[in-house]
Amino acid sequence: MLGEKYFQLDMSYWGRSRRLVIQILCIWALVAYGLPALVMETNKMNYLGFPLGYYNCAQVIPMFFGALLLIFNHVQEGIEADQMDGKPMVEAASSAALNAVLMKVYVAYTGGFISFVLFLGFLEAVGVPDQAIGILFVIFTLGMYAAIGIASRTSKSDDFYVAGRNVPPIFNGMATAADWMSGASFVGMAGTLYALGYDGLAYITGWTGGYVLVSTVIAPYLRRFGSFTVPEFIASRYQGTVQLPGGKVVEVSGVARFLATIVLLSCSFTYLTAQVYSTGVIVSRFIGIQFEVAVFSGLIGVLFCSLLGGMRAVTYTQVAQYVILIIAYTVPAICMSTTQDDGFNKNNPVEFLVYGGTLQAIALREKEMVLLGLASKVTPYLEPKWRRVDFFALTFCLMVGTASLPHVLMRYFTTPSVRAARRSVTWSLAFILVLYMTAPAYAAFAKLEAVTSVNEAVEACAQATGGDYLLKLKDLKISKDAMVIATPEIAGLPYTIAGLVSAGGLAASLSTADGLLLAISNALSHDIYFRLIDDKASIQKRLFISRVLLVVIALMAAGTAASKPADILSMVAWAFSLAASGNFPALVLGIWWRRANAQGAIAGIICGWGLTLTYLLGTVYGGWELWGGISNVAAAMFGLPVGFAANIIVSLLTAPPPDNVLAMVDSLRDFKVTGEDLTAEELEDIKEKEEALARTQARQVSNTAGATAEATAEATAEVTAEAFI
Repeated sequence: MLGEKYFQLDMSYWGRSRRLVIQILCIWALVAYGLPALVMETNKMNYLGFPLGYYNCAQVIPMFFGALLLIFNHVQEGIEADQMDGKPMVEAASSAALNAVLMKVYVAYTGGFISFVLFLGFLEAVGVPDQAIGILFVIFTLGMYAAIGIASRTSKSDDFYVAGRNVPPIFNGMATAADWMSGASFVGMAGTLYALGYDGLAYITGWTGGYVLVSTVIAPYLRRFGSFTVPEFIASRYQGTVQLPGGKVVEVSGVARFLATIVLLSCSFTYLTAQVYSTGVIVSRFIGIQFEVAVFSGLIGVLFCSLLGGMRAVTYTQVAQYVILIIAYTVPAICMSTTQDDGFNKNNPVEFLVYGGTLQAIALREKEMVLLGLASKVTPYLEPKWRRVDFFALTFCLMVGTASLPHVLMRYFTTPSVRAARRSVTWSLAFILVLYMTAPAYAAFAKLEAVTSVNEAVEACAQATGGDYLLKLKDLKISKDAMVIATPEIAGLPYTIAGLVSAGGLAASLSTADGLLLAISNALSHDIYFRLIDDKASIQKRLFISRVLLVVIALMAAGTAASKPADILSMVAWAFSLAASGNFPALVLGIWWRRANAQGAIAGIICGWGLTLTYLLGTVYGGWELWGGISNVAAAMFGLPVGFAANIIVSLLTAPPPDNVLAMVDSLRDFKVTGEDLTAEELEDIKEKEEALARTQARQVSNTAGATAEATAEATAEVTAEAFI
């Protein structure tokens, strides 16, 4: 009867939800790959001065993803309302009250920051030196982050690991956006578009499209499970036993947990190194110190909040950092936008509607360079230079990697409910789009601002060299990673604006570094130390271990970044491929395929992640040729299908998961079986019961081994039922 009940409920709620997800993903794939496939044809059409193909990838596709998530949320909440007999779901009163308080605090904070910037502008106008203004920017921003960290300090495990699970969706969306829009986005995105032109839009399409996968396929189910970390979910989902050749039976969930933690470490540390690197770039340029010194000095701001308050402090610091970084990114773009007069727009501050004329001017400038002999050949900025398969491969890897990054997924553990997690993803994408809609305009303005005409460049070089040298295109070099920071000065904007941009870049790098450090230290202290080494460790001891690990990992990342291993965006893309090949098959099959078992997950992680890592190391450091011409930034194109195949094949060749795991999977999928979303207080109660159960089991182990096995199975079933029914 129980199995029949599960089946019927699953067909009612899960069936409708599954069909909705399939429909959304089909539309998502059609737009994400259909419009870029037609870029050459649609570039012949114009919209407000824009080549339509370029504009589709730069602006239309990201906005469409946001609209798609709004539709998904609306329909999915309607399905859930049917399960509630039309009664609206009400969020916990504590979350609504916190939302109101935070709104007042951050409105006041935003007003204070704008006033501070205006004050610095006044100081510049009366003759205060630029370096003094830069130092004031650093002191103010780092001081604010430190103050938030002190105010949010905690010694409670729920606050430290998941911010008490009561962060309102809009503020979790802002924190996720800050966590997400790292130095790679702030410093590297516009720089990559500047250098690559159309091909750089693969990053925008991939990173925004990935949030559709997060919202529809993974985040709500992880939130319903209620874990602290991604490895904890994988260990609980992939329970099972294996009989060794000697006859000994061992539990393999610990192996799955260990491998998931290794994947987390590999992708998060690579990503963290990129953030520390970008911090060094910004600080060294901002206050004029050596790059290596800047890298280590930037760690002070990173560590302060993480050490004091864990996820709680990091969350509220990231909201503050989002305010700074988005003001810092959009203000220079708006200032440059108002100077454009292209026949379609004049003094228009809406930058993503204005830069069409700038793109046309870039195309004309490219033709002038060839005619004047400044270049033998120029690849058009608005047309693809890569093969289409390379563009699509990178886009796909970034999308899947977005849905697999542990430090992003763990942000949705902090919301008060499953519905709040879905809404939080939509808010995240909305806040991210503010920057990503601006980045193409920023890159175009920077491309054109270096010199106002080709003749101006020729005359300047002739004057500087007595007329005996002609500067050619191949002689012009600009670091992609420094372009955003340098553009305000190139455009002749006040130094206060340049300082604002540097402060925003610093906020972007520090916010992501905070999240990554927390993800790594939490995984090591909770999933390795507490779950696999010392399951009797007190909360205080676990938090102490986590804080020590924060410092050690930060120093290792700084040492690696100081060696300048690659450009920022390449390091980030490697992290996405490692996360995609290691986590995505285990997460997706664990939620969407009941037959997936522990042996399959272990095989999938080893084969998929192992192949991706091997390809990365071989092509970057081993001198290997590219396989099929696929760049190593899209290395998951090889590891991801192998990971899925290994998981599925091994799962089918071995025993199915135990009944308690199947019941857990059903509870993740079914609305009525799980009941209403658990509040933070209910989750805390469940955690306390689980810890009490663990202590009881430990005492039973000391009495008799045979009795322990039977008691553990019964107790685990009781806790699973209580946590998910």
